Amino acid sequence: MTPAKTFAAELKYEADKTSKILSRVPLDKGSWKPHDKSMSLERLARHVAELSEWATVTVTTDELDLTKFAPNPEMKTTEQLLSFFKTKNDEAVAALENTTDEELRKMWTLRAGSHTIFTLPKGVVLRDTVMNHIVHHRGQLSVYLRLLDVPVPGMYGPSADER
Repeated sequence: MTPAKTFAAELKYEADKTSKILSRVPLDKGSWKPHDKSMSLERLARHVAELSEWATVTVTTDELDLTKFAPNPEMKTTEQLLSFFKTKNDEAVAALENTTDEELRKMWTLRAGSHTIFTLPKGVVLRDTVMNHIVHHRGQLSVYLRLLDVPVPGMYGPSADER
């Protein structure tokens, strides 16, 4: 299996876990934050849902300028959130399945206007800024759910709420 197809398979495998946690998000509490410096619940859930889109952007472009990246729309319902995630994840899987190993070795740049945040091989960006980033923010989202007394789904085995 090629590295790009491995990333595609991993996104497919992780999709069920991401859907499970997104399905528990109480969007009627979307403006809730555990701390003033934290993202709101809705913004964090939307970020988790949109992160697979970064895989598509990574393999189909050579850079992303955050000052030109339009934010995705707010999510008002769980159905919207899950549908949005499924669409972005399906697009990412398709993009990865059609990507070559040569493409993953090319450099990719994340910038904010004239400030370069990093330039790394696309394969490294997929691991760090896509896959690890999804897992990181799912973990944050599980803490938000716990603080809101929403049963937390297990990701890699049962959670305390599923025993």
